Amino acid sequence: MKFRKLSQIEPVPMQLAPMIDILFLLLLFFIITWNYARRETEIEISVPAADEGKKSAQRDLGEIIVNVRKGGEIVVEGEKLTEEQLLAKLQIIGSVHKDIAVILRSDENSVYKFTMNVLNICQKAGIWNVSFATRPPEDGAKAPAAPK
Repeated sequence: MKFRKLSQIEPVPMQLAPMIDILFLLLLFFIITWNYARRETEIEISVPAADEGKKSAQRDLGEIIVNVRKGGEIVVEGEKLTEEQLLAKLQIIGSVHKDIAVILRSDENSVYKFTMNVLNICQKAGIWNVSFATRPPEDGAKAPAAPK
């Protein structure tokens, strides 16, 4: 009877196929999430120009972008919402995340009351961290100066 020695067991080679599968899945995940994050800012909305403002290329994790179109339509994450639906959504999110940030992107030609309605909804939902999206002014054009 011949017994095999433990020291002569051949090592198992590293499996590359599962590692490559995982890398492809991670790549796919990041491409899809990047595409959805890019769509949150509506192309149809032209935000007002401002000289001052925080220029941030990187967004904070979990912030909500609320788009207000010229006609008063509210769009969040590519979905049109009514004021009641937005209130319900913000109340749910605000109850889980107390310091959630909301970025309000309102069209520069929209009526002011639509922007105020969204601010009122944020207040009702208990969200206090609201900021407004602006764009830098074009060359040669200045944003309106503050009254003195």
